[in-house]
Amino acid sequence: MRSVKPAIIAAVDDVNSNPFILGETHLNLLLHDTNCSGFLGTVEALQLMEKNVVAAIGPQSSTIAHVISHVVNELHVPLLSFGATDPTLAALQYPYFLRTTQNDYYQMSAIANLIEYFEWKEVIAIYVDDDYGRNGISSLGDSLAKKRAKISYKAAFPPGAPVTDIGDLLTEVNLMESRVYVVHVNPDSGLEIFAIAKKLGMMNTDYVWITTEWLPAVLDSSETPDSDTMALLQGVVTLRQHTPNSNSKKKFASRWKNIKQKETSSFNSYALYAYDSVWLLANALDTFLKTGKNITFSLDPKLQNTTGSELRLSSLQTFNEGPQLLKILLSTKFTGLTGEFRFDLDKNLIHPAYDILNIGGTGLRTLGYWSNYSGLSISSPESLYAKPPNSSTSTKHLYSVIWPGETSSTPKGWVFPNNGKPLRIAVPYRHSYKEVVTKDVRSPQGVRGYSIDVFEAAKYDAAVGDVTIITNRTRIVDFTQPYMESGLVIVVPVKKSKTSPWAFLKPFTIEMWLVTGGFFLLVGFVVWILEHRLNHEFRGPPSQQIITIFWFSFSTMFFSHRENTVSTLGRLVLLLWLFVVLIINSSYTASLTSILTVQQLTSRIEGLDSLISSNEPIGVQDGSFAYNYLIQELNVAESRIRSLKDKVDYLNALHLGPKRGGVAAIVDELPYIELFMTYTKCEFKIVGREFTKSGWGFAFQRDSPLALDLSTAVLQLSENGELQRIHDKWLASSSCSSQVAEIDDNSLSLSSFWGLFLICGIACFISLSVYFCRVLCQYRSFNPNEEVDHEIPEPEPARRSVRRALRSTSFKDLIDFYDKKEAEIKEMLKRNKRQVNGDNASLS
Repeated sequence: MRSVKPAIIAAVDDVNSNPFILGETHLNLLLHDTNCSGFLGTVEALQLMEKNVVAAIGPQSSTIAHVISHVVNELHVPLLSFGATDPTLAALQYPYFLRTTQNDYYQMSAIANLIEYFEWKEVIAIYVDDDYGRNGISSLGDSLAKKRAKISYKAAFPPGAPVTDIGDLLTEVNLMESRVYVVHVNPDSGLEIFAIAKKLGMMNTDYVWITTEWLPAVLDSSETPDSDTMALLQGVVTLRQHTPNSNSKKKFASRWKNIKQKETSSFNSYALYAYDSVWLLANALDTFLKTGKNITFSLDPKLQNTTGSELRLSSLQTFNEGPQLLKILLSTKFTGLTGEFRFDLDKNLIHPAYDILNIGGTGLRTLGYWSNYSGLSISSPESLYAKPPNSSTSTKHLYSVIWPGETSSTPKGWVFPNNGKPLRIAVPYRHSYKEVVTKDVRSPQGVRGYSIDVFEAAKYDAAVGDVTIITNRTRIVDFTQPYMESGLVIVVPVKKSKTSPWAFLKPFTIEMWLVTGGFFLLVGFVVWILEHRLNHEFRGPPSQQIITIFWFSFSTMFFSHRENTVSTLGRLVLLLWLFVVLIINSSYTASLTSILTVQQLTSRIEGLDSLISSNEPIGVQDGSFAYNYLIQELNVAESRIRSLKDKVDYLNALHLGPKRGGVAAIVDELPYIELFMTYTKCEFKIVGREFTKSGWGFAFQRDSPLALDLSTAVLQLSENGELQRIHDKWLASSSCSSQVAEIDDNSLSLSSFWGLFLICGIACFISLSVYFCRVLCQYRSFNPNEEVDHEIPEPEPARRSVRRALRSTSFKDLIDFYDKKEAEIKEMLKRNKRQVNGDNASLS
């Protein structure tokens, strides 16, 4: 922090030389050095307050800020600190403390986002055990908890700890599981940590080092960092308070060579905040004085020396206008070297942001930025403030990092601890389905099976087994990505349908047979009517014509009718009927084939609904979650459930059936059922659909980093096809496993075809109507008894007998007329027409 003093002096000089601020009033700078001691800080603060100051700038240490805040609270003197970043200083306990730098609460949020970005779950915190270190790491723990990560170990050392103690501490953490270290210390001891870590081999591949802003503060204070120092820090990721690269900042940098003193050759972000702190106070005092208020002090009755003490506390006076000045300070806004300078409602500077840096070679490389507004981004924070906030994780990204060991591959962040207990792997040992996992004394691992091969292929040593991922289990363990999809299915016994000499009648119901036969005759009769006068194949003696009707009707069933249709109406009716016959034939063939070949259920259970509603016993695998699922989720009576150990028990229970002490159905996971179906050569049947969706995964303790890394390995096995190869080796699917369907042996009824019959019936009715209208029209033109209308009227009784005779004669004539060929009718109509024309000519 050696660059702070020249920055403050330069700011005071700039304020006093500016005629537009404070007028003839000048700032008087009184410097006191606490030497990072809480005791000296208290003494120096009391000595400073004797001089009736209106405000204090500093201190740089959070520990001393805690002590001095009690003094300024009593004397109503605003304390502007450019270096105290402890989050707890923002409490209401310190109303006169104003933090003119960033709060470590935001810095720890940035580190937590960084941990989440690289998908680490545990970190080790190395920190100095004072207010600054403890409270900062406490805030980090809170931020990590929001990301489902945690601090696995807190490695604390006292301020000013000797090198040997730091070495022992690092040796201890090097034996632990986590390899992600967050270093939150004071600048005086920070570099010693990395020097020791270098000697212990902790700056190599697989290690991750993240530091807070103390490290850039040290490096930025030197114009050219020492090469030996940079060699210690290769691959370290660090954060620095972000300040915009403005013109005023560039001008200040160009002036630095003229204003710097012997302490430093360059400046850091704290120097910029210290400079802006002076200008904040100057602007507030200017506003205060322009309101016409005076600066006055008064004795504090609480501090009067009534006990003869030589501390001379009675000389301390309270700044009467302190509350008014504090209020003005909180409302002051201006643009300084650090950007827009303004407080929010919590007395924190607005727009907290950090540069994320990576140390490599002889300098620092910017990976991106973090801001409380937009999170991680490669765009500068000030360029995003005008845009809507975007909290989506898909938009968060940084440039690639060069990690310790000069590798660009992101470390997994953990190793198996050297000081920990050997990792115990729990493998479920069951008698059933040994293809999945089972005990094997001949194997070096003592176990074998599908799950074991998947686990070994992922190259990890951890918990393994065919563990189904369900809600209750996720509350106590962390699961990996599922390596096999699964779900509960229902298996029931089936039987082959018995052959019967009357099986050919089963495809249709009785009503369907009757209606179909009736329509065959109806269509045959309609076609005969429509073709009789035109087609010689539909003429002849009555007996022959009846035979023709029956032959033509039923021969259309096989499309083998030899009679040709010549009338338009006859062809229309026949075309529609042949379409109906085609549908009926196809349906009959399909239904008969199904009846003769498809297996039939021997159980009334045809799916999940019938499983729940029935009272028959159900079998489940011993130890399976299906037992509790049926009872708790589906409300199946516990008395109905039978636990079965292996495939032989499954087979025997299904063969016996519910009436002989067996079960009506078995509920188990699909992979097990596929193995069972292969074992029984498709003797049984899966009915319904999967009614749960789950999978098999490996289980770990909560928040274990193993779960995430093993999930990545499982996904890689899936992508390169290795997972499928292992599946085919142990769990080759049977040809019958895909027969997941409900079976229905009901005959086809009229309800499925009445639409076709309706269309055909309407076509027949329309055709007959058109045909008979045409025949009647011809008959009226041909009527041979037309002269009866001109006879002399006779008595009434005689007329009734004549009319009856005429009606009888007319119907007989109509039948005779219909029986004649169409050609003959047309010829007779022509002769009648010529005769009528001749008679009319003779009368004239």
